Amino acid sequence: MSDAQRIEAQRRTIAEHIEAENAHDWPRVYGTFVQDEHAFYDVVPLSTRYAGFTGVQDFYQVLDGAIPDFRVTVNAEYDSPGASVREVTIDGTHRGEYCGEQPSGRRVSFELAAFYLFSPEEPGKLLAERIYFDNETVLRQMRGEENAPTGIGLATS
Repeated sequence: MSDAQRIEAQRRTIAEHIEAENAHDWPRVYGTFVQDEHAFYDVVPLSTRYAGFTGVQDFYQVLDGAIPDFRVTVNAEYDSPGASVREVTIDGTHRGEYCGEQPSGRRVSFELAAFYLFSPEEPGKLLAERIYFDNETVLRQMRGEENAPTGIGLATS
């Protein structure tokens, strides 16, 4: 498979993945990952790795519980063979416990960088997703702090 073909397969997988996330269609989301112990989901600001395919499923249960109406808006895309990055904005309502914060019903909106790592053996399958975001921004919005940042507005630029 050429580098261009590998990148095209990655782009198709990520598009399917994000479309399924926005539909909250978890079987479709899970179907974009390799389904074995090699899969993982890293949440860098929490220093947490959800290991294995069951770990990936656990991450999505946590996310769906905390912000069940979340929506992902892609703002920028970067691709190289074996890895892709998406800059996104996440919007949703705090409806479940998150990092000790009890549900507030407040809206949250924050930017996030998602690194998608692909299986060398299955270039159309995610090996892992690794996300970076400012968790303090999320928590301040959930607490309703007056001066809580709402991000730099990548989705509107």
